[in-house]
Amino acid sequence: MAVKEEDKKVKPVEVDDGKAELAALDALEKEATEFNKDAEIDRILKAFKLDAYAVLDLQPGVPESDIKVTYRKKSLLIHPDKTSNPSAPAAFDKLKKAQTELMDEKARARLDESIADARMLLMRERKLTVDSEEIKNMDSEMKDAWRKKTIEVLIDNEHRRRKQLKAQMQEEGREQRKADDELEARKRKREHEVAWEQTREDRIGSWREFTGKKGGEKDKDGVKKKKKMKVLG
Repeated sequence: MAVKEEDKKVKPVEVDDGKAELAALDALEKEATEFNKDAEIDRILKAFKLDAYAVLDLQPGVPESDIKVTYRKKSLLIHPDKTSNPSAPAAFDKLKKAQTELMDEKARARLDESIADARMLLMRERKLTVDSEEIKNMDSEMKDAWRKKTIEVLIDNEHRRRKQLKAQMQEEGREQRKADDELEARKRKREHEVAWEQTREDRIGSWREFTGKKGGEKDKDGVKKKKKMKVLG
């Protein structure tokens, strides 16, 4: 049977345009997701570590629920198991520490106080009040200045905290050495008392022997013998 010339030609494979478009979109979305992950990891690592709000990219004073939601979203985004970025573990640990600090009532109160101090210092420098328009409606320049002043305050507070901790450790070290010396002195005293008691019988025996020789010889009845007088002549 003769094969027609047109049948010999290779027919092009029909491609499902819909599936191709979906595949392309998926690839783009995956690429965008990886880009977002890398960008967030980079942002966290560059954030000032003493400011937990900055690490979580939150405004000071946000409710606890916002902290939990933000942490959950960001931790899922940059989790080391969900990205190949080698910096993911470090960023994840830093994010976790920031969340832990903000969830601690006392730690968060200290941070809020430092941020409030920075705001007051900035107002004093610029001769502003709480009613000033620059404070009520902060523009980007004022917010940036506040962030920088907050960093200065936090660094100063951290230096002070470390200095106090060092002094405390030195004082504790002195107290510990004093306690150790007292303990050693009591130990030596006890050892001396024990040794003195253990040699008591030897001392008594030696004393009896000494006094016996000093007192002269005695007869069988315990009466001291009189020395014989030498006859002269």
